[in-house]
Amino acid sequence: MRQPIRPTAIWRWGHIPRARYEVASSRRFAAVTEGSRLYDVVVIGGGHAGTEASTAAARCGARTALITPSLSDIGVCSCNPSFGGIGKGTMIREIDALDGVCGRIIDEAGVQFKVLNRKKGPAVWGPRAQIDREIYRREMRTEVVGTPGLGVLEGKVADIVTGETSDTGKRRVIGVRLESGEVVGCEKVVITTGTFLGGEVHIGLDVFPSGRMGEAATFGLSKSLKDAGFRLGRLKTGTPPRLDRKTINFSGLEAQLGDQPPTPFSYLNDRVAVRDQLPCYSTHTNPAAHDIIRANLSQSIHIRETVKGPRYCPSLESKVIRFEDKTQHIIWLEPEGFDTDVVYPNGISMTVPASAQEEMLRTIVGLEHVKMLQPGYGVEYDYVDPRNLRSTLETKLISGLYLAGQINGTTGYEEAAAQGIVAGINAGLAAQGKEEMTISRGDGYIGIMIDDLVTKGVSEPYRMFTSRSEYRMSARADNADQRLTAKGRDAGVVGDKRWSHFQALSIEMQELQSLLESAKMSASAWAAKGFRIHQDSPPRSAFDLLRLAGVSTDVLSPHIPSISYFSPRARSRVDIEGVYAPYVEQQKAAISIFERDEQLKLPIDLDYSKIHGLSNEERRVLEVTRPESVGMARRCEGVTPAGALRLLAFVRGAREWERRQAVWAEVGERKRHYAGL
Repeated sequence: MRQPIRPTAIWRWGHIPRARYEVASSRRFAAVTEGSRLYDVVVIGGGHAGTEASTAAARCGARTALITPSLSDIGVCSCNPSFGGIGKGTMIREIDALDGVCGRIIDEAGVQFKVLNRKKGPAVWGPRAQIDREIYRREMRTEVVGTPGLGVLEGKVADIVTGETSDTGKRRVIGVRLESGEVVGCEKVVITTGTFLGGEVHIGLDVFPSGRMGEAATFGLSKSLKDAGFRLGRLKTGTPPRLDRKTINFSGLEAQLGDQPPTPFSYLNDRVAVRDQLPCYSTHTNPAAHDIIRANLSQSIHIRETVKGPRYCPSLESKVIRFEDKTQHIIWLEPEGFDTDVVYPNGISMTVPASAQEEMLRTIVGLEHVKMLQPGYGVEYDYVDPRNLRSTLETKLISGLYLAGQINGTTGYEEAAAQGIVAGINAGLAAQGKEEMTISRGDGYIGIMIDDLVTKGVSEPYRMFTSRSEYRMSARADNADQRLTAKGRDAGVVGDKRWSHFQALSIEMQELQSLLESAKMSASAWAAKGFRIHQDSPPRSAFDLLRLAGVSTDVLSPHIPSISYFSPRARSRVDIEGVYAPYVEQQKAAISIFERDEQLKLPIDLDYSKIHGLSNEERRVLEVTRPESVGMARRCEGVTPAGALRLLAFVRGAREWERRQAVWAEVGERKRHYAGL
């Protein structure tokens, strides 16, 4: 990412907003010429982050291009054939609430749907789906190609072309240069390269450059980012071997079935496409399998501890090393689709030599004669320290450059897609001179993830859990639309179809809740109807009764016949709202306090050395992170409560100084006015 030389520059005008910038006429740097294609937004990469980013930018009204090495690889699932889970499923719902695409595609491609943690409260439910890889890829490609205002270009990006704004001199994006030499002009760029950025694959002691088995890595962008001043690190992940279904003995294995009826991911859908869901099966490793892994640890370069892997989805090698006392680890045998015999053994990602993998597999019950179609392998790749980002996912160093997905140190399809939609929305809005859209911790899991990334950075691949949320009573998988759809509509990214659907359901829910709240009786009256309620309790409404165990709108319907006029979806949603109503009110108060601190903005170029009382460690952390608000500064690791108070005093002092300056300016203006009379 090289800065153009100012002499012999050509002046050009950008699209909206009108901003003058320079493009150098130098042989060393790419230049945007009259014949170049011009877009508002260019998205690099067609994975989960890239598809959400490009479609979101286009929905905003921005002229968008998705650049990918191959059209056929759009929407490829590199690792597991599944989406969702604890925390992750809520993020997919949040993406859908913003009119994202992956939730609808999952409903089309799913082979099995299951809500995890169903026995617990809805606050920790985890919608999950097994998908057919080929159907998902096909439907996602169709969705992307059919999105108005979005073009797909086949090619590889070698470099980002930057210029300078004439008023501030800050570097800004003006295009991308392809490996072919062609330069594509644009206002904003979103990089979503996944594990391809400086990627290398490990199998045993064999190492070769690749971002995914059989596909080349990207190296030019890594050098460009490093040269531009970004802090880069290395992370690793892995994938298990693929197995031939025809060679597995399922007779002694426990079947894991989907929910009946299956719950869709998208709020637009009442049902999913699949009718006969495919089963998954479970088996386990054993001491003999562990012995084979231990005997081959010296034959795997991937397990070195100098590069961090995912703690919460560890390789089998890591499990054997870290949990020496465990005699078995569960393996989920997951089908990869309807018309394929490929089985994904979830839980045994490994990188020992292929021969050792095959030997280990045949010690496992059900896999005694299994055929391994592809060995498991590890991937090591570059990532950018996410503390280089603003909460919009725009970089602080270069205006108009956004990063999303594993390039920011996360792991998982859901985390990537969630970052993609935020980056795409903001790139699209900014390219048209519109106000940015940020998602806070109080808004949902997407906001929590982004806030964690930009304030704390990562030392290992970041994964979402419900435990990361301090507001999980109010930020649930069932109510993502109530939290985010109106916000997305205000930003112009939610279309008419979804908005009409959302409004109709919201009105129905409000009417049902009002009906239940109006049905208010004494405790003795409710007890006489068979409800278990203390006789000395104050009068309660039917809505209040939903907090009692076993009470739902179905139970209340015989006593309030009008309930039967409402749809099953509205009734189930209001059931959950009733259970959590008092807790949601408490969390709303906590969120309002949180948002008060978020409104105390800090200048991005603040000189922390001038703030008296900060420790050297606090100054170092704040200079690296460059928090956008006092609230964000509080959450930076290394900033003490006392240090946060120093920042708060500084901001309030600066505001008071600005207020006084404004008053004196007004007085001076009045004096000049009267002097001229």
